Amino acid sequence: MENAQLIRNQPEEVKALQDTIYVIGGKWKLPIINSICNGNKRFREIERSIPGITTRMLSRELKEMEMNKLIKRTVYPDSPVLVEYESTPYCKTFGNIILAMIEWGKEHKKYIQEEA
Repeated sequence: MENAQLIRNQPEEVKALQDTIYVIGGKWKLPIINSICNGNKRFREIERSIPGITTRMLSRELKEMEMNKLIKRTVYPDSPVLVEYESTPYCKTFGNIILAMIEWGKEHKKYIQEEA
């Protein structure tokens, strides 16, 4: 009975990994989430905090992230119109994973530099 708990469903695991990578993968999604979680709420603030991202790419990524319920877009009817983005509670569920990835990235850089 104990061995039954050790059996893993690799096809299911692969699908779960693919789904995760689809939602948070790519060059820009994690930096955008990091920017928003660090207090940048307006489009231009987010854009300025991420070197190399284009306006068009940021717009596209924000729309996709909103569709996946990672961020919430709020429009305030001021003049001019004010739009703010914030991470959702759902987005925050993988906050520890992102922090672990940041730490791994730092250690990986050190490891590679030591090998050079």
